[in-house]
Amino acid sequence: MKKSLLLSLLLVFVLFLGTDAELLAQCPMCRATAETNLANGGTEGRGLNNGILYMLGMPYLLIGTIAFLWWKNKKKGMDEEEALG
Repeated sequence: MKKSLLLSLLLVFVLFLGTDAELLAQCPMCRATAETNLANGGTEGRGLNNGILYMLGMPYLLIGTIAFLWWKNKKKGMDEEEALG
């Protein structure tokens, strides 16, 4: 058990090390491209901002929808129990 956990952690660590430089390079590249585009009168920066807001909002929307449906079904079940009991 300990050996497989240690091996899994080592694998994750190696994967993070292998992708570190590539991941760090993307943010400055996107920022530089957006700044250059906006300076030339383009709208690419607004599109990037809208994309970021969309990606930020989706998890909250999904979790909120699931929580609402769970609450609604739980409330419905409690109402049915009260009607029967």
